Amino acid sequence: MKIITAIIKPFKLDEVRGALSEIGVSGITATEVKGFGRQKGHTELYRGAEYTVDFLPKVKLEIAIAADQVDSVIEAISLAAKSEGGKIGDGKIFITALEQVVRIRTGETGSIAL
Repeated sequence: MKIITAIIKPFKLDEVRGALSEIGVSGITATEVKGFGRQKGHTELYRGAEYTVDFLPKVKLEIAIAADQVDSVIEAISLAAKSEGGKIGDGKIFITALEQVVRIRTGETGSIAL
């Protein structure tokens, strides 16, 4: 089992969710987060004063899946989250080993609980 963590632009969430649904992924956790990487933020003008926005709004997706689904999930997220021409700030995908899963309601464990 694996857990995939993806950081994407907020306006791409519906597209990514749709792409994951199409390949049979049924559970996703989405969290609104802020961060920066190579994008480094930007400057904005507010009431005549210019200020720097260092942390940009992002969405963090967490998806627990069976190990054999990893490639298809990565491809679905990559295609749906990529901007036209591929720009800095499109996001990142992290894959981590998942040791155990327990469904609280039934007590099922392992891949059955996914």
